[in-house]
Amino acid sequence: MIQMTSSTTGSDGQGGVAGPDDFDVSGLRRGKVLLVGESMGLFAAGKEGPCSQVGAFSASVAGAELNVAIGLKRLGHTPMYVTRVGDDPLGERVRLFMEENHLETRLVSVDPSRHTGFMLKSKVTTGDPQTYYFRKGSAASAINAQNIFDIDLAEVSVLHLTGILPPLSSATMEATDSLVARAEFNKIFISFDPNLRPALWPSERRMHAVLKKLSGQADLVMPGIAEGEALFGYTNPEDIGKAFIGNGARYVVVKDGPRGAWATNGSRGLYVPGFVVNSIVDTVGAGDGFAAGLLSALLDGQHMSAALTQACAVGAMQTQSPSDNQGLPTPEELTDFENTHARARRREPAFA
Repeated sequence: MIQMTSSTTGSDGQGGVAGPDDFDVSGLRRGKVLLVGESMGLFAAGKEGPCSQVGAFSASVAGAELNVAIGLKRLGHTPMYVTRVGDDPLGERVRLFMEENHLETRLVSVDPSRHTGFMLKSKVTTGDPQTYYFRKGSAASAINAQNIFDIDLAEVSVLHLTGILPPLSSATMEATDSLVARAEFNKIFISFDPNLRPALWPSERRMHAVLKKLSGQADLVMPGIAEGEALFGYTNPEDIGKAFIGNGARYVVVKDGPRGAWATNGSRGLYVPGFVVNSIVDTVGAGDGFAAGLLSALLDGQHMSAALTQACAVGAMQTQSPSDNQGLPTPEELTDFENTHARARRREPAFA
């Protein structure tokens, strides 16, 4: 974690002067963004109904950290994505997919003794789709501390972590600890999305302990409402933000679904409304889009209010696509969306 103070200059996300509750994020400089995680084959159902009864699936590639990397790349930044795949057709698909999205593959290791993980995703018209993961014993679960020590951090300014990598295996847990230790030693800004996946953890108690520890080591934490409730027992953004600040984070951005997002640095806080879309195709990947939009804006030197606005826009755009990352925009697409879509109804100050 970088120990610095924040200032209050910049724009308000609407093209004007920053309000009294707005703030900057300090210790964040433009540079490469390091992401480490599992890439998986994604098979999305072609029609509604249980995956066991659907006859046709479309094939793609997914993974929380990969989604964020793609989002950052499309917005003009330079992600360094580290993963491990099997020597199989899905592993080859991952590498080809990365090349198609202009991501470097030099940090992708091929493990001949393990398979590439994959997931099934149902199709729905309302609510969240059902997802089924097949990742036990996957190549990515063998990511280890030595892999982390081999990474050249010379040009890295941000490490973005999620809560998905640590529980994949004891090796990935050690790799996560090594990532944080190296980032702290090299004064690299740490961003963390808790990304609750209870099925990956041996127990709820262990999940809570590790995610709280990582949240306390991060400069910026991006929980959702469900994560705030699971880890600290709160269900409104303001209390969740205070809880994560009290746990050690310097900055907290609480994702409030389509309604918007709340951010705080412990002394100031602001809420930015989301964007209204006519319909939602798929919610999976929206949180990753939010993270990419937020980090991109902060790396560009934007004020927190402007960064929240961009994050909400990218997250909303991703809900318009059946793929986990197809809806992630270019700068031109993002600007067009922000200019043509209304804002959501703002929450009341008390977050009732």
